[in-house]
Amino acid sequence: MTITRFGRRAAVAVVALVGTLGLAACGSDNNATPSSSASSSTTSSATAGGITCASGTLTLSGSTAQANAMSAWGKAYQTACPGATVNYGGGGSGAGVTQFTAGSVDFAGSDFALTADQKTAADARCGTGNTAVDLPMVAGPVAIGYNLPGVTGLQLSASTLAKIFSGKITKWDDAAIKAENTGLTLPSIGIQSFHRSDGSGTTYNFVNYLANDAKTDWTYGVNKNWPAPGGQGAKGSSAVAQGVKSTAGGIGYFELSYATQSSIPTAKVGNGQGAFVDATGPNTVAFLSKATVVGTNGDLALSFDYGNTDATAYPAALVTYEIVCAKGNKSAQLPLIKSFLTYTSSAAGQGILATNGYVSLPASILAQVSAAVATLS
Repeated sequence: MTITRFGRRAAVAVVALVGTLGLAACGSDNNATPSSSASSSTTSSATAGGITCASGTLTLSGSTAQANAMSAWGKAYQTACPGATVNYGGGGSGAGVTQFTAGSVDFAGSDFALTADQKTAADARCGTGNTAVDLPMVAGPVAIGYNLPGVTGLQLSASTLAKIFSGKITKWDDAAIKAENTGLTLPSIGIQSFHRSDGSGTTYNFVNYLANDAKTDWTYGVNKNWPAPGGQGAKGSSAVAQGVKSTAGGIGYFELSYATQSSIPTAKVGNGQGAFVDATGPNTVAFLSKATVVGTNGDLALSFDYGNTDATAYPAALVTYEIVCAKGNKSAQLPLIKSFLTYTSSAAGQGILATNGYVSLPASILAQVSAAVATLS
């Protein structure tokens, strides 16, 4: 199994899961358009490692936020099922949705549920009378990484983050930051903020947090495309992380796995209860446990509760969805689609997420996902 990288300002990479050996899980962004899935897929009687295998090739794309999860899942699945290949090209949530509606991937990952317009196009791809659904699959915190040598334990409220990322606070020793970090010596250097330049569910979830917890200071709405003035754009989460790591005074948002892999310190962020909390698994689960399903007709789109009363809840969180046809999947691909998604939504599949910077879905949500996967046709 190999991961191939191509440089575009060291930011854009391809996650290619081919073969069965030698994978090192890593964050990756890919702008290549996957080829159409032409391989046949048939069920197999073999069951290995709790996985009921199918054979063939899955061609997938989308969210870079879930790239590390897909790497780990692809390795485990292909090791258990040598007759299967899982190719996941990142490219971002927007690209994944586009490729799904065009029929060039079997299913796509997205950090936000389908919009009304996207839903119409996605349903059409599935065939007359059929629908596409959003299935939550990967959850985790959106970390706020920063580059201030010698500074640890930084705390930033939603209000202060809103001002930083909209260019209203420009120095690290600003009074608002100092007030939230008594005891820390903050340097008098400029803030260099980095945001995603491409349409991104990571952006959507980060600004959704700001819009809910800093209503007065974040007046730019919620959008997958960066909506505020100022800052530097970078394509893909890995590029945002690289920008922060290489820039003194840098700050940016990206999935925790990118911070962990690049040894970038992360800030505690303020939640709805006024507490500052770390981007840890338990804190993220405390927040996501109050999420509710708002989708209908088998769609499992979620709504977050930013009024969560748990003082340990980490509110800058995201859930990635697999966008798949509830009905109308290609008959040759259906066994492999169901087999792979059955694994990723199982206790075993969710159980490997923690070591890759993610958290397992709350049990109540996961049960609904598993039930939905079982009915795919």
